[in-house]
Amino acid sequence: MESNQTKGNAGEDLAAAHLEKLGYTILERNWRFRHWEVDIICSKGKFLHFIEVKTRHSRRYGRPEESITSAKMSNLKNIAEEYQYQNQHWEYVQFDVLAITVVNDEVKEVFMIEDVYF
Repeated sequence: MESNQTKGNAGEDLAAAHLEKLGYTILERNWRFRHWEVDIICSKGKFLHFIEVKTRHSRRYGRPEESITSAKMSNLKNIAEEYQYQNQHWEYVQFDVLAITVVNDEVKEVFMIEDVYF
C-alpha cells in the first residue's frame, strides 16, 4: 500500500504536468522556508502563482479542495511573502488550488480554483 507521501508526490507530478500543458512554467516544487512549504510555484505571463495541490484517491472524505484549512492558506500566504522578498521582480501574485481525484490509478478529475482569496 502506498504511503500518503508517495501518493502526494504522484499528485504533485500530475499537477506539474497539467500546469505545463496549460502554459505555466514551473519554478519551484516543495519550496520550504522555516516550517512552511508550498507545493508548486510557477509563472504564467506576468503572474507568479503559488499552487496548493490536493490529491484524493476516493470521495469518501469529500473532494480534495475541501480539505484545505484556513491554517494552510495562512501558511501559504506567509511563505509567499518570503518568496517574494527573495524574488522581488514579481509584481503580480496569485494563489491557486489544484484538486486531483485519482481512482484505481486513473485520473478522474483535475479541478483548478484560480485566484483564491483568503
